[in-house]
This record gives sequence, structure tokens and C-alpha cells, in this order.
Amino acid sequence: MLKPILCALTTTIISTSAYAAIPMPDYAVPSQGQQVILNIPQLRLFLFQDGKLIKTYPITVGKASTQTPLGEYKIGAKVNNPTWSVPLSIQKEMAASGKTVQKSVPPGPNNPLGPVFVRLGAPRLGLGIHGTNVPSSVPGVRSHGCVRLRSPNALDFAAAVQSGADAAVIYQQASVNTDAQNDIWIAVYRDPYSKRNLNKKLLSQSINSWAEQHQLQVNHKRLNNVLSKPSNTLICLTCSAGKTKVSGNLSSLQWTSGKGEIVELKYTNAPDNKSKQEIVPESNNIEVDEDAAEAPKQNITPLHPASTPANKQTIPEQPIPASSESGFDALM
Repeated sequence: MLKPILCALTTTIISTSAYAAIPMPDYAVPSQGQQVILNIPQLRLFLFQDGKLIKTYPITVGKASTQTPLGEYKIGAKVNNPTWSVPLSIQKEMAASGKTVQKSVPPGPNNPLGPVFVRLGAPRLGLGIHGTNVPSSVPGVRSHGCVRLRSPNALDFAAAVQSGADAAVIYQQASVNTDAQNDIWIAVYRDPYSKRNLNKKLLSQSINSWAEQHQLQVNHKRLNNVLSKPSNTLICLTCSAGKTKVSGNLSSLQWTSGKGEIVELKYTNAPDNKSKQEIVPESNNIEVDEDAAEAPKQNITPLHPASTPANKQTIPEQPIPASSESGFDALM
């Protein structure tokens, strides 16, 4: 009985070993139901089910001039094989750059929305999470505001997420986590929207608090180095010289408040067990601001969202996400 109780106390205990070394955000997810988290600086999407991480993918977000708006949303309808209705603003961009002006792009390898579109928030916001016909553009900071995944991942996400699920777009420039031996690990990300809101005082306060509670010595030189040179790479602040790998799974610390305690679950009432999938007919028109790729790079056969098991990862994830450097070059 003790083990299930302990697991229920934290949001960031990860059941899948493939996710064990992926830095986790400081965000309390619900104990029941689904929660989507998109951390802009980290260029990563997380999907939680009943407090446990079940999916995570690299993403591309809006560029500085067309930022993906922060806030809390609901996952809306899903469209397989969407038809992209090109907004007038994008048509003007096409004309200005000398490209052939397109008013509509049908499903297929030339469609920048890829094989599936998942609505993020109310339709009037014009936001969505979708695939792409240029997989090399993920991860990155280059869209007109939508969130872009590689198409296999977009299909996998659409199969797993429920319409009506909670979603949050956050902006955390650091992840402070602990492993099974209580060592502190940190990853610091670049600041794509130049918010300059990384509170180093609260971050240091939480790190020192945890270290004091567990009689650990913080390597402040490492901390200063990672803060001055963000690299999207996990760095251990309390490990001995010979330790280079995370022990067990990572749990997130409440560093944004300076508490230095493990993030706890947000307990909620039992969700409605009825199906929450909202599937729009295939080829439905979607009008959102998005880039029109000059040359398609992939052609993925769409899958019905219900046809991919939620516990099956289409594309194997690396234990530690790749550096975001390639996602930022020439994109700002």
C-alpha cells in the first residue's frame, strides 16, 4: 500500500523509463484526468494522465513577432487530413515574397498542417497543435503562433489526448529536478521572447533549501555557468565527480515559488468517464496562421485518433532532449 501512496504525492514521478531524464516543469497537474503542458523556452510538450507523464514531444512554437500566447486553454476538436484555408495575412506575405498566392491548400504532402490538427482553445483564437510537412523545422521558434510537432508525433498526440482536456502554455526558462538519490539537476533554456523573467533569487533559494534538507553540497560554480550559458542540457549541481547519469526518475521542485519542495498533485473530482473525443469530418477547413513550406519533406498516411494506443510512442524519444541550439538559428 505504501508504494502507490508515495507515487500519488508527486506529479513528476514518471512511470516510463524512456522519460526518466527529461527535465520536468514546475506545474501541479491534476490527480485525475488529462493535462497538457507546453513550455515555450524548453520547446517541449508534456501530456499527463492521472498525474503521470504518458507522452512528451519536441515542438516548434511561435516566433518572437507572432508568439504562441501563454495561458490556460482546453483541447478542442480534432481534424484528420485538414484543408488549410490560407488567411489573408499569409496571402499577403506570399505575394510580398514573390510566391504564388494560395487561398487554400488541400490535404497531402504540401499541407503545412500535416495529417492532423488539434484545436487549442476557442476557434476564434486561431490556435492549434498540428503536424508539419517540414519535419526539420521541429524543434524551433518560427511559427505564426500555432504549436508544431513532427507529423508522426502529432498523430500519436491526437490519438492520446482527449477533447476537453486542460492545457497550459507556460514560460519557464529553467527546470529544477531531483533524482532518486535526492541529487539536484537543472536545465536552463534560452529566452526566445526576451522576457528576462528568470527569477534567479527564487531558483537559488529553492536549490539551497532542498540541499540543506538532504545534507547536500551545491556546486555554485556549475550553477553560475549553466545560468550564464543556457544549453537545454541537464546538469547535476550536487553530484559527486563520478556521477554523470540521473538515478531513477526525476521529480520537479517548486522553484518558481522558492519553496524547494517536490511539486504535489492537484487533487480533483473524478472526471467524466464518457468519451470526450470531438472529431471533425476529414478535410475540414482550418484557417490559422502558418508557414507555407516551399518543398514538402514527408508524406504521412493519417491515422484515426482512436487507432493508436495511448501508451504506444510512435517515435522513440531520447532520454535527454536534444539541445535547442538548432531550433533557434536563423529563426528569431
